[in-house]
Amino acid sequence: MVSKSYSNLLELASGEAPSPSFSRMSRRIPRVMTVAGIISDIDDDASESVCSDPSSSSAMRDRIIIVANQLPIKAHRKPENGKGWTFSWDENSLLLQLKDGLGDDDIEVIYVGCLREEIHPNEQDEVSQILLETFKCVPTFLPPDLFTRYYHGFCKQQLWPLFHYMLPLSPDLGGRFNRSLWQAYVSVNKIFADRIMEVINPEDDFVWVHDYHLMVLPTFLRKRFNRVKLGFFLHSPFPSSEIYKTLPIREELLRALLNSDLIGFHTFDYARHFLSCCSRMLGLTYESKRGYIGLEYCGRTVSIKILPVGIHMVQLQSVLSMQETEDKVTELIKQFCDQGRIMLLGVDDMDIFKGISLKLLAMEQLLVQHPEWQGKVVLVQIANPARGRGKDVKEVQTETYTTVKRINETFGRPGYTPVVLIDAPLKFYERIAYYVVAECCLVTAVRDGMNLIPYEYVISRQGNERLDKVLGLEPSTPKKSMLVISEFIGCSPSLSGAIRVNPWNIDAVADAMDCALDMAASEKVLRHEKHYRYVSTHDVGYWARSFLQDLERTCRDHSRRRCWGIGFGLSFRVVALDSNFRKLSMEHIVSAYKRTTTRAILLDYDGTLMPQASIDKSPSSKSIDILNSLCRDKNNMVFLVSAKSRNTLTEWFSPCEKLGIAAEHGYFLRLRRDAEWETCVPVADCSWKQIAEPVMQLYTETTDGSTIEDKETALVWCYEDADPDFGSCQAKELLDHLESVLSNEPVTVKSGPNLVEVKPQGVNKGLVAKRLLSAMQEKEMTPDFVLCIGDDRSDEDMFEVISSSISGPSIAPRAEVFACTVGQKPSKAKYFLDDTAQIVRLMQGLASVSELAFPL
Repeated sequence: MVSKSYSNLLELASGEAPSPSFSRMSRRIPRVMTVAGIISDIDDDASESVCSDPSSSSAMRDRIIIVANQLPIKAHRKPENGKGWTFSWDENSLLLQLKDGLGDDDIEVIYVGCLREEIHPNEQDEVSQILLETFKCVPTFLPPDLFTRYYHGFCKQQLWPLFHYMLPLSPDLGGRFNRSLWQAYVSVNKIFADRIMEVINPEDDFVWVHDYHLMVLPTFLRKRFNRVKLGFFLHSPFPSSEIYKTLPIREELLRALLNSDLIGFHTFDYARHFLSCCSRMLGLTYESKRGYIGLEYCGRTVSIKILPVGIHMVQLQSVLSMQETEDKVTELIKQFCDQGRIMLLGVDDMDIFKGISLKLLAMEQLLVQHPEWQGKVVLVQIANPARGRGKDVKEVQTETYTTVKRINETFGRPGYTPVVLIDAPLKFYERIAYYVVAECCLVTAVRDGMNLIPYEYVISRQGNERLDKVLGLEPSTPKKSMLVISEFIGCSPSLSGAIRVNPWNIDAVADAMDCALDMAASEKVLRHEKHYRYVSTHDVGYWARSFLQDLERTCRDHSRRRCWGIGFGLSFRVVALDSNFRKLSMEHIVSAYKRTTTRAILLDYDGTLMPQASIDKSPSSKSIDILNSLCRDKNNMVFLVSAKSRNTLTEWFSPCEKLGIAAEHGYFLRLRRDAEWETCVPVADCSWKQIAEPVMQLYTETTDGSTIEDKETALVWCYEDADPDFGSCQAKELLDHLESVLSNEPVTVKSGPNLVEVKPQGVNKGLVAKRLLSAMQEKEMTPDFVLCIGDDRSDEDMFEVISSSISGPSIAPRAEVFACTVGQKPSKAKYFLDDTAQIVRLMQGLASVSELAFPL
């Protein structure tokens, strides 16, 4: 089914009436092609962004579009004449298992992705129709050259190594960044987006994008449908910021991912690295609310989900019950157990990160250090074909074969081969049979996103009644299993009963293998039972349902928010705000300014008139001229509000005769240059500084880049130039420390953007707003125009006072009131502007009106 909004666009484009049903529309899905080497740029015409109509609804059940590089489909040429194709589900695909976990009755699933086999262009329309009608799959066809540059080029030579912590230090070690490969990557992501757009119902459908192959896809979808309900799950590791920031297109990928509503990771470490990158490279902050981690980005909250994927329990148990599995187990028992051999098992892809050669060296070390295991222990290493290709794969293969040959020649004897290497593809039931027989499973990858081999091993060792008979076990015999796993794989945190090792430490891995072999049976049972409880309850269905529940929760407010796109190319993002919070229009405020006769203007300084990142914080001559123009207008009363000291503000704004100034958040204020400074609260006792300053000094000495600003009534610890993560951590500690030692003092300890401040109780910028309005009342000037602008939490007090005064005597009835925040979203203000440059343009526009009315 196609949404009203989108079907109308299709109708306009094709001249045809919108199709009445999804299946009939699907027959007209065009074949998507692109020219190799030509990048499909984002169309930046904002008029083409579709904002979903929140009032529309669908009679269909919930539907999810699952997008991945490959469809969960096997394709085979028809054997009769070599023409045509037969298709079947790939039962081992995580995407298909995900669907089973969701349940067919609850949700309809549509897949978008590539086929493993190349389909000739003449057959693509027919294949598309068959796959959609039979399997609800939408194939994405890519020209061979484009696919090679996208998948084997950018994905496997650049993203995949970097995400596994391999820096491109030389052309031979990791792939150097190649912009043409990046363009191919973006082009393919655009083609995927086009394919999704042909079947999506943007008001109702959820879209779930998988893995690093499609990291910029969220930008293309968000550009087209501002309110699309979009989740992304990364199945690989996410590297630390020190590794990730070497990527030349680092910000483009981060911003693209942030166009999702929910981003999922297997472990907290991966999520923490992603959040750190967003903090260091985009200046974004995150917080946890009621257990959910959220990133504020352009008014949208991007949720972060930490959830390890699980295995398909039903499928695995059905394979365990197959006769073929039982026969294979019988064969392996004769081959190993009946010969007095104990099997250690490794199952890995033949690539540089799976650590096969390190595992073999540990096996060699085990046989050297513990000769009692010679002739008894056999390591069966199943080596699956590598998913990538290139020099590194060949090197791994050569090293593996050489090491296996050396170990077998050194420790082998007639009837005993210490290492059995299986480098031919195995059927799933055959692999399961090896799990059943193996005494210990070794997964010693040097870096891996998740790795479900240990989960499969645990369930296989639990077995069933038929396998128990084959193994010679009584029904009441407790099951046992042992795992030796690398610290650097995603499943490691979930398996607390495993022996965790550093795979680079050959001696430690050898000791772990010896420990696993020698451990008491009772302890093996306890470890197995602990693992079985976790793996059996956290299966792929649990993972899929949990992710979709969080996606639904995150997208719940989409319909009541106003959305619009900003930015060009891959910098595109959507601003999403409540309906009563809107951007301040220059035309609107200038028109109101001209109509009104008594005006109150309250301006914050740092972050409003002056960018926070500026090194020189003093006002420019342009700012002084703007303020003087506003102050010369006899209809205006202008107040500047700042956290700076009164001495600093006096020096900076000495040319402004009629400008009112509030210093130190409003503790000191004066109505004009020649007026006396007054205080908004009783004079404070600052003896507390003797307690607070030594504490701040301690944190300054231990936090490089931090400083202390000593004001008349306040102390500020600033860490703007410190490492953002360390500075934030130190700030939280300092806040707790100061609150503890100053608990009996009449002060407030607050944190702000890159600072911790101690100031007298009761002092806030809201007092300045009250004082300004009361001063105007004293002069019988009831304002019919109020403008209040600020950029951080301390300015929210001003907005609150202004809003609460609208119906009171201090502001004229039907007054034009503009409370405006800069960047801060959400806010108590009704309006916002994006940055200080827009504020300066706004103030310059108002000053121009005043100059015409009251020229020099």
